[in-house]
Amino acid sequence: MTRVVLVEDHDMVAEAIGLALERAGIEVVARATTVAAALAETRRSRPDIVLLDRRLPDGDGTALIPELVRAGARVLVLTGEATASVAARVAESGGAGLILKSARLDELVEAVRRVADGEVVFDAKLLSGVLDRLTGRVGLAGATLTAREQETLLLLADGAGTDQISSRLGVARNTARNHVQRVLDKLGARSKLEAVSIARREGLLD
Repeated sequence: MTRVVLVEDHDMVAEAIGLALERAGIEVVARATTVAAALAETRRSRPDIVLLDRRLPDGDGTALIPELVRAGARVLVLTGEATASVAARVAESGGAGLILKSARLDELVEAVRRVADGEVVFDAKLLSGVLDRLTGRVGLAGATLTAREQETLLLLADGAGTDQISSRLGVARNTARNHVQRVLDKLGARSKLEAVSIARREGLLD
């Protein structure tokens, strides 16, 4: 029997998924609701698969993938929304696949079975983009942002204006304005709002 650790912080979602897996003969050996608990339960239970929610109260679940893989599990990421860049990050981290929460429960069960059989499972709409990014045919949006530009992007996402960015980064207003403009240029955005929207779509912000 395939053994699964289910990492999901919403009780109703976790219950529905757990019942669907159990009915399909897949054993849920443990459930975790945080990144920290997910790693602890995986190390304790030694499951075949970790079904991992991407957005957890204490961080992005995808950051945990390498540790879970080192613990001997295959990782299937469950997310409410995804882009090719997010899916590529999952693949680069050693994940075995990504499935949207909007998928039917039978599709989720089938994805778990396929991952257990050694397959890599990504939503068909994302697969070509994943391959493009992994082979270098398409650059990841924001991949060339400097550390300071990444800080600027985070501040923009918090709704900070140029004066606030200047103050929080400890730089002159003109320097802050230059950082903002470079973020816009690199993301191909025409406004601060559009830059944040693009960054969220590409998985650069959580």
